[in-house]
Amino acid sequence: MHTRVQIVSIVFAVIVFVTVFELVRQRRLRERYALVWMAAALVLLVLAIWSGLLTAVSKAVGIYYPPNALFVIAFGFLLLLLLHFSAAVSRLSDQTTVLAQRVALLEERQRLAEQSPNGGLLPGDEREPAAAATRSAAIEGGLES
Repeated sequence: MHTRVQIVSIVFAVIVFVTVFELVRQRRLRERYALVWMAAALVLLVLAIWSGLLTAVSKAVGIYYPPNALFVIAFGFLLLLLLHFSAAVSRLSDQTTVLAQRVALLEERQRLAEQSPNGGLLPGDEREPAAAATRSAAIEGGLES
């Protein structure tokens, strides 16, 4: 590997490592994500410093120019990280929808309780308060599925 490319790769890996450390210190990045980023920076640093390993990896993969292998590895890591974050965003979106539905149910119950002279029981539940609680639980249970 050329000396200039090696120096740039080492500097880049160190910058990533220091930036992640600083983000964790400022509590702007969670530790579980920081570990992944620090591991990636460490792998890039090792591959940049130990050019023989990078050459062996590039030959095993079939890449002619070893520094390109470094960028292929970094690109693959970023793709996996994007997939992970897409799954996390999808999960959070679903949870937000469920929370919005639960808030709407609670607001409706509160509105009915404020309007109702019978203590907030739903219509038709004047004789059996337990029936109202059962129906509410069934409504909430239906939101989770």
